[in-house]
Amino acid sequence: MCGIAGIARRHPSGVSLATLGRMAAAIRHRGPDGYGFYATDRVGFAHVRLSIVDLAGGAQPLGNETGTVSVTYNGEVYNYRELTRELEQRGHRFHTASDTEVLVHGWEEWREGMLPRLNGQFAFALHDQARDEVILVRDRFGVRPLYYAVRGGDLLFGSEAKALFASGEVVPEADAAGLDDVFTFWGVVPPRTVFKGVQQLPPGHYLIWRRGEIELRQWYQLEYPEARDESPNAVRELDELMRTGVALRLRADVPVGGYLSGGLDSSITCALGAELSPHQLRTFSITFDDPRFDESEWQQTVAASVGSQHAIRHIRPGDIADAFPDVVRHTETPLVRTAPVPMFLLAQLTREQGIKVVLTGEGADELFLGYDLFKESVVRRFCLRHPESRSRPALFDRIYPYLGDRSRGGEFWRRFFLDAGSVDDPLFSHMPRVLNTRRIREFYSPAMRDTIGAHDGLAELRDALPAAFAGWSALNQAAYLEMTTLLSPYLLSSQADRVGMAHAVEGRYPFLDHRLFELAASLPTSSRLLGLKEKEILRRWARKVVPPTVATRRKQPYRAPDAPSFFEPKAPEWVEEALSADTVRTLGYFEPAAVEGLTRRCRRGQATGFRENQALVAILSTHLWHRKLLSDQPTVPLSADGADVVIVTTGAASPARSRTSGSPS
Repeated sequence: MCGIAGIARRHPSGVSLATLGRMAAAIRHRGPDGYGFYATDRVGFAHVRLSIVDLAGGAQPLGNETGTVSVTYNGEVYNYRELTRELEQRGHRFHTASDTEVLVHGWEEWREGMLPRLNGQFAFALHDQARDEVILVRDRFGVRPLYYAVRGGDLLFGSEAKALFASGEVVPEADAAGLDDVFTFWGVVPPRTVFKGVQQLPPGHYLIWRRGEIELRQWYQLEYPEARDESPNAVRELDELMRTGVALRLRADVPVGGYLSGGLDSSITCALGAELSPHQLRTFSITFDDPRFDESEWQQTVAASVGSQHAIRHIRPGDIADAFPDVVRHTETPLVRTAPVPMFLLAQLTREQGIKVVLTGEGADELFLGYDLFKESVVRRFCLRHPESRSRPALFDRIYPYLGDRSRGGEFWRRFFLDAGSVDDPLFSHMPRVLNTRRIREFYSPAMRDTIGAHDGLAELRDALPAAFAGWSALNQAAYLEMTTLLSPYLLSSQADRVGMAHAVEGRYPFLDHRLFELAASLPTSSRLLGLKEKEILRRWARKVVPPTVATRRKQPYRAPDAPSFFEPKAPEWVEEALSADTVRTLGYFEPAAVEGLTRRCRRGQATGFRENQALVAILSTHLWHRKLLSDQPTVPLSADGADVVIVTTGAASPARSRTSGSPS
């Protein structure tokens, strides 16, 4: 896993190594083990390396034998050994044992036909000199990020927006529509970002740049060909895909650990990891003082069952507020939850313990309908068939017993769930969450409202739904929306890649093996959600893999303390400054009087609902985001003299030279 950046010039004016050095320095946290550069008269690549596969020979950027195809690559192609053998049989010669080299030879052999052959998580850039093209590619589900901007026909790209800003050619500015989307969906749906003029490459897409012209193409589409009945072989197929998916994700030249929450998904990945790994599995967990968030009992049960060497990061009062500014700087976006912060601290512990790769359970809830949102959608439809019923809304109490507030029944459920949109709306399943999050808008300043204008993220999402969407079942429609609006834009970004790579820790996701997704999408929804029992087929299979109490345990959503985290007795000074009337007025996103009232309620412990907790986190994180991302952040460039790879061809805007270091990074 690594960080990538680069520039493609419309005119052959060259790309300076100093510019590439600044871009690389801005994302050095993603790759502390080495770095390298590639520059021609049109194209420049920068790469910072986290060495995991082929420690001695996998330095980048990397090219083919003739240098006509070069790559800078962030991610993993897990089936690289099989692809290497196939390409060697077709006459290609490999000079490294890394998965990176598969990309250059695969592009030579198959061009974009290579992409469906890749089993992995990746974002990469290729320079095809023969065609005078730069190609940007992102994996199927958006596990790894890739940002880009176009300035005067020049293409700039990077794993993080920081790299673009460090070039000096992209000025960071707020995109009010992007911010409004965060306060609607929790994250920005690609291609928009929270930065004006900066876009994300959507998952499952690739971009072709030719001398200033850009073409965007889709190479993978989520599909839900739901079967009427479950195949007799479904459990056997699930077993094979889970085991081979984990085995592939254990391929590394360093030990692979595991994140263990104590829930079903992480318990499965850790159990299979312990069984299939050549090393004793190292597992890592978060614990809390507050029993509403703590799962330590279950974590210890699973760790003992799989025989792992277990370490915990206990989240103490004050930890979230202390780490929050760093988390916002790394996520590069305002947040509406504090949940990324404990994951940031968990990655810190993992790296301190000497592990830089972990298996983790993201994706299982989206594939096997594990979230309460899916049950909620079923119950809402059930209630709306007889809206006069007083007994049917009581089913919501069964879905949300952990809310612990007995006043949240009756009329509350009716208002929150049953008045949240028509069943004819394609976004029906997600409207309660959206409408609740959108209440952050009540705190907007008049200037913010004016800047947003007529922007409507919900209308844009409806217009962008694939043609096949209308033919899917209601639950598969909800699954698609969860995959595209939450999994990639928020969970895999703010709560996974960005906080993990802040400490150079790579997450690997067996449930996001595309073969497993395609199996799950083909199952009847009753195999995934049976009544109000989530992940039915996964639980049925998992009884032989994890302790029985874990296989049958009710899902406990991962949460962290929100507003109370910032009002501990020894709260850091930045909290008061970020909420001050001067800051609110100067930055201009929110209405000072509204923020003052919210702050007063939070200090008194009176802000207990989702609306106020999300609003407080949104306001704090927006102000931190503005200060840390939009203000000038000088970067000391990485020097070519210390690089593992420097490839400069004649005509580049630097002294021509070529050097490749074969030493371990």
